[in-house]
Amino acid sequence: MYIGSALNPINSSLIATALLSIAMAMHVPVGRTAVLVTALYLACAIAQPTGGKLAEVFGPRRVFLSGILIVLAGGIVGGIAQNLATLIVARVLIGIGTSAGYPSAMLLIRRRAEWAGMAEPPGGVLGGLQIAATVTAALGLPLGGVLIGAWGWRAVFFANVPVTLAAFLMAAFWIPKDPPVETKSVRDIASRIDILGILGFGATVTALLVFLFSVPHINWVALGLSVILAMGLVVFELRASQPFFDVRLLASNLALSGTYLRMALLSLCVYTVLYGISQWLEAARGVSAREAGLLLLPMSALSAIVVRPIARRNLLRGPLIAAAVSSLVASLGVVLLTTRTPILWLLSPLRKHDTTDLS
Repeated sequence: MYIGSALNPINSSLIATALLSIAMAMHVPVGRTAVLVTALYLACAIAQPTGGKLAEVFGPRRVFLSGILIVLAGGIVGGIAQNLATLIVARVLIGIGTSAGYPSAMLLIRRRAEWAGMAEPPGGVLGGLQIAATVTAALGLPLGGVLIGAWGWRAVFFANVPVTLAAFLMAAFWIPKDPPVETKSVRDIASRIDILGILGFGATVTALLVFLFSVPHINWVALGLSVILAMGLVVFELRASQPFFDVRLLASNLALSGTYLRMALLSLCVYTVLYGISQWLEAARGVSAREAGLLLLPMSALSAIVVRPIARRNLLRGPLIAAAVSSLVASLGVVLLTTRTPILWLLSPLRKHDTTDLS
């Protein structure tokens, strides 16, 4: 489960060091390769909550194994790709497949805890899952640099093949089988999954991403469309019997909404560092892709050290306040970066984690 959950963050950052090599191999401007980053994020935005719904309907083991096979297919397609369009397809497949890992693993852990008569899953297990699902993102940069240096950009896709095969075999043999699916009617399954809600959510997120990627040249049409779609989605989901996007739950459970908001802000900070600072290091400081990735390794190492003891003790308020304060200080440090800033100063904006149990 840890391996399956780690596939998403690693693949999201692994491509960063390969963009220039891909642009040269495909004979396209490097700016066009940014679509490979967007494709995975868009696929994840839609597929991750969908994976949670599918795991509840069909069983977490089935969804977990299916996701692993989709990642395997994406790795092979990307590795043999001859054009940018095929690479986009590969990244979408990887995004869909890796999105099944974390929600399926969470459901599996909860069911295992219930079977063992525990009130809640062990903090150490959740801490390990948190490390696998988020901390490992920083490993993609140095790993990508090493792979590209040794075997070229195709290695960042082919690297998924041995990992997914190992994860599939371990899950197939070690994870208990799911019970039979209770609902057999296609209409009933579509209702439980809320396909229309998924499509509406996907359209809303797509329009929002088009707007965000247009900044600073604002695409007002995309912004207006995203607002209209969001309003329609809310109205539709309020009437749905089993909504994909549970508006009532978010409105009534402010603690859960706050957790989602904190995770969204955390992800924004993390990926700003992974993509923003790494590209700035290469462009402004002349640092190689491998060196840029290695400079960010302390971020991942510190997170791995801090998360586990906090998770084991189920601490919440103190770590949240400490993370918020330290992130604010680190963000101010980023603002002060210049081309003359000593390399040691760059090690200070370290990543912080919200260890809230989403259950």
